Amino acid sequence: MSGNKLAEKIALITGGTSGLGLATAKRFVAEGAHVFITGRRQPELDAAEKEIGRNVTAVRGDVSNLADLDHLFTTIKNEKGRLDILVANAGGGSFAPLGEVTEAQFDKYFGINVRGTLFTVQKALPLIPAGGAIVITGSMVSIKGFPGFGVYAATKAALRSFARTWSIDLKGRNIRVNVVSPGTVVTPAYKSELGLTDEQIEEFVAHAAATTPLGRTGTPDEIAKTIVFLASDDSSFVNGIELFVDGGAAQI
Repeated sequence: MSGNKLAEKIALITGGTSGLGLATAKRFVAEGAHVFITGRRQPELDAAEKEIGRNVTAVRGDVSNLADLDHLFTTIKNEKGRLDILVANAGGGSFAPLGEVTEAQFDKYFGINVRGTLFTVQKALPLIPAGGAIVITGSMVSIKGFPGFGVYAATKAALRSFARTWSIDLKGRNIRVNVVSPGTVVTPAYKSELGLTDEQIEEFVAHAAATTPLGRTGTPDEIAKTIVFLASDDSSFVNGIELFVDGGAAQI
């Protein structure tokens, strides 16, 4: 599928090497954008760039490292001169019940998900013109309790709060800020980040499907198409929201 919803747009997708980020990059390119993607590991970044195939620039970096962010935005400025769309997607999480949360776990995920998103957006602002769009990847756990996922859920609730505040901070600049909050969507992070086995993933998916009104889990492309909507002029009067793409799971 291809279109022109994002024709001539310059976009950045952090965490664009796999899962939701990679699916979004593919969809953006299909809709006419030139996409910058970031990732922490060069082999995965090279593979994603090859898979996307065209109109893509890969820049290695960690969003929790401010020097890496400076390098990223200097690269975008020098190569394209502006940034029309920012998808702040990089993030991570791990399971730990309240009694087992460690300082290292807390610092790691607040560093990536909250600190990283804040400074990614802040450092992008000088490059974003009027009419620009910022889309932040949240999660349905921002409003729905999930056992052992308290730190991750708190980071995603913080991102939803950021969108509310930033929509006011950016009043007068005509830059929209919205959050897309997926439900259960299986990605490589279920193994690489959460450390789940194939059997555990199957059990997780079965439980999610049984407790979701649509009776199934989502796909990365379904999230990507929603991000295209929030990034494009189709959503020109949508600002400051959290849009759940979860089959209804967070609404019951």
